[in-house]
Amino acid sequence: MKISAIIPARYASLRFPGKALADINGKPMIQHVYEQTRMAELIDEVIVATDDDRICKVVNSFGGNCRMTGVSHNTGTDRIAEVAAGINSDIIVNVQGDEPLIEPEMIDQAISPFMSDPDLQMGTLKSRIRCLHDFLSPNVVKVVTDANGFAIYFSRSPLPFFRDKWHDLKDDSFATGKLLCYKHIGLYVYRRDFLVKFAEMAPTFLETSEKLEQLRALENGIRIKVIETGFESIGVDTPDDLAKARERMKPPALSN
Repeated sequence: MKISAIIPARYASLRFPGKALADINGKPMIQHVYEQTRMAELIDEVIVATDDDRICKVVNSFGGNCRMTGVSHNTGTDRIAEVAAGINSDIIVNVQGDEPLIEPEMIDQAISPFMSDPDLQMGTLKSRIRCLHDFLSPNVVKVVTDANGFAIYFSRSPLPFFRDKWHDLKDDSFATGKLLCYKHIGLYVYRRDFLVKFAEMAPTFLETSEKLEQLRALENGIRIKVIETGFESIGVDTPDDLAKARERMKPPALSN
């Protein structure tokens, strides 16, 4: 079974144009993502999918594999589906191009269920929410799952709603696990053939309401396997996020 990781990357980000090429400790962000992804044990190849010559030239300069795509794609999923349709692979992993701190183990964790369950079509990751800010923030997507680890729903709203605790929510309750809830990590695994079909599906009501593509799958009856990970990552959506990533990735100071 061949497994390909595809990293969608565009230059014209609305909140942070050119972020794929932003410097982090001497390397462009896309190179950090590429190198982290290559270290995943279950990945056979890594491809950057972009519609921008500047990104493609940088990827080629560090020896990476880049494929040019059409310029009309509305989402990263559409972009990777174009590439996936033209390659010989069984499993496609969508690794976000703005996740320079992605751990290779996270990628392997998301892929692992597909190695033993041929019926799985789509999978992703979740991690514990440990503070009130993340629970309430619409920028942190929440997920609830059933007893078998399949997604019931994803939302930007607080999920689940702790009715008896709502007026007394505290950071400590999340940190200690008294209020157990999870945030979604935007790394996806697909069967290649399903991904191509998924990209052709029309947007759905909940998807457009929440602006969450994965809801298109749920609304069409597709089960999404959700694996819990203990790792954390930083998605770089703004210059402030970039500063945080640079700080976390700064090499340790040498002692005298």
